[in-house]
Amino acid sequence: MDRSLFHPIKEDLNKKMVLLSGPRQCGKTYLSEHLVESYDYLNFDVPADRMRLLKGSWAVDRDLVIFDELHKMKKWKSWLKGVVDAQTVQPKILVTGSAKMNTYKKVGDSLAGRYFSYRLYPFDPKEIVQQEKKRKISVGEMDSVVDRLLNLSGFPEPYLSGSVGYYQRWMRTHLDVILKQDILETESVRSIKQLETLALLLTERVGSTLSYNSLREDLYTDDKSVKRWVDVLENSYVVFRIYPYYQKSMIGGLKKAPKIYFYDYCRVENMAHRLENLVALSLLKEIHYRQDVLGQVYDLHFLRNKQEKEVDFLITKNKKPHVMIEVKQGDDSSSGSFSAFDKYFPGISKIQLVKNLTKPRKTRQGVLITPLGLWLSKMDF
Repeated sequence: MDRSLFHPIKEDLNKKMVLLSGPRQCGKTYLSEHLVESYDYLNFDVPADRMRLLKGSWAVDRDLVIFDELHKMKKWKSWLKGVVDAQTVQPKILVTGSAKMNTYKKVGDSLAGRYFSYRLYPFDPKEIVQQEKKRKISVGEMDSVVDRLLNLSGFPEPYLSGSVGYYQRWMRTHLDVILKQDILETESVRSIKQLETLALLLTERVGSTLSYNSLREDLYTDDKSVKRWVDVLENSYVVFRIYPYYQKSMIGGLKKAPKIYFYDYCRVENMAHRLENLVALSLLKEIHYRQDVLGQVYDLHFLRNKQEKEVDFLITKNKKPHVMIEVKQGDDSSSGSFSAFDKYFPGISKIQLVKNLTKPRKTRQGVLITPLGLWLSKMDF
């Protein structure tokens, strides 16, 4: 499958170095190795490749050199800057990694102006439909795609296997490799067992505002440690946080407490929360695509006030509220949550995504109630 980032990355490699990050096993290496016919691939996790990297002995007669997991090298950005600046004629450079590349910006970005960055995520309904190359997709077909994603995740290997049993075996090793290999090599974490326990606890909190105090009590530790561990899981592409949108006119609006979601949402047992997680990741992927490829300014938030009225997602465009989104499994009656925030955002789009729905309709209050899979396949906002 050609990924949605294939052509943008291929084009940008003619201009600058490209940094590509994303969850482990989401297809970064596969995509990288299909960009050109002639390439050299060096993985920092492989001792022989590591020696070649340190000696600078990759093949310079290839069209592309791929540096994988380079972020595990100490001062990797300074090293890479030296490589880029020292050579006037060289292969195109693609750097891939399963950790967030921007975690080092706090100490200064020595690569500023030398690269474009992209984030590759698991399959979602829109990318899957683009591969089908059909002019029109039915509601039933999209329901099948969503069901498959809900059972197998969007990670290419288990999704393409079509087997729940295969996913369950894949799942057991996937997080283990991240916790016991990737994180140990890049972070000073004393107790991997506590990190494993935290990941399990977080699956039960998907879709809810995150209470660090509650997690602290469950883990018998302090707030500072819990926040740091959540940061580690987020930087390693295990989880992501969405923060509430707040503006001064919103009386009683919440400012800080985020909601947590997983890149592998099939770890979430509760099916309603798993569905919300799938939508959250699909929205995040589309927004990051628009940021990375098109340079557009979109962001993802949620809405919640002190009266516990909540809208699942708020998409902002150019920092201004653009569309409110609610997610339902089968309830096709308009959510009352929209009205709690209507006065703050008059005139913006209101969309209710319903999994078990045959056709869209619009209410008198202007709420578009539409089949979830069909809307996610287009992401027209």
